Amino acid sequence: MTGVAAGTRSRELVIDLNSDMGEAFGAYRMGPDAELLQLVTSANIACGFHAGDPRTMEATVAGAVAAGVAIGAHVSYPDLVGFGRRQMKISADELVTDVLYQIGALEAFARRHGTSVRYVKAHGALYNDLVDDETLAGALAEAVLTYGSGLSVLTMPAGTSLEVFEKAGVPVVLEAFADRAYTPAGRLVSRKEPGSVITDPAAVAERGRRLALGEPIEARGGEELRVQARSICVHSDTPGSVALAVALRESLTAAGVQVKAFS
Repeated sequence: MTGVAAGTRSRELVIDLNSDMGEAFGAYRMGPDAELLQLVTSANIACGFHAGDPRTMEATVAGAVAAGVAIGAHVSYPDLVGFGRRQMKISADELVTDVLYQIGALEAFARRHGTSVRYVKAHGALYNDLVDDETLAGALAEAVLTYGSGLSVLTMPAGTSLEVFEKAGVPVVLEAFADRAYTPAGRLVSRKEPGSVITDPAAVAERGRRLALGEPIEARGGEELRVQARSICVHSDTPGSVALAVALRESLTAAGVQVKAFS
């Protein structure tokens, strides 16, 4: 059996649920965000580089505050056309400035509504590229530390980036995905492949329950995989995302898992 060893069971009886939000243009095109904010405990809000605009950011922050949901900056490559899912070659300095710009923009709206950005999560291609690219991971760490305010980074428990963040002194929160397929090595299966996105509520609920309890899930090919996680993601753009989140919350409650923001 391969994968990342799970932590202690007592710690995993408390789990955060996060979702990527604010990925529309215009405050009145919020999609399922309003409903998801009643189900999740952390909102990864797009900062305008892969999706979103000032009105959408403002509305999403306001909705998160009203629902008592923690706010994170969902930073990306500058790729509106490709929704941040295309690999881009940028320098470390460019990534530092791009990340600082995005955090700062979201923080402005957070302050207007009496709160603050609590963490940072990379989006799409940047999220995947960071895992094994020490230069990019170092740039993200520099941006987070430069910004200050004790921000943590939400990331997957795989690759060399964890060591980079640890050496830099950046707090890391490990994340798993209830609605995505994994490779036996603990990476996400490419969205270009069939079955990479899981849309069955029962399957997502069971997968999330197992992740929260530190039990193995099935990776691509049928191999068992353990994924250590303090936060579980359900994407807002996954078909039927609200039904998935409802089923997951019910499954966690039935298993005695407390759903609470990590930040």
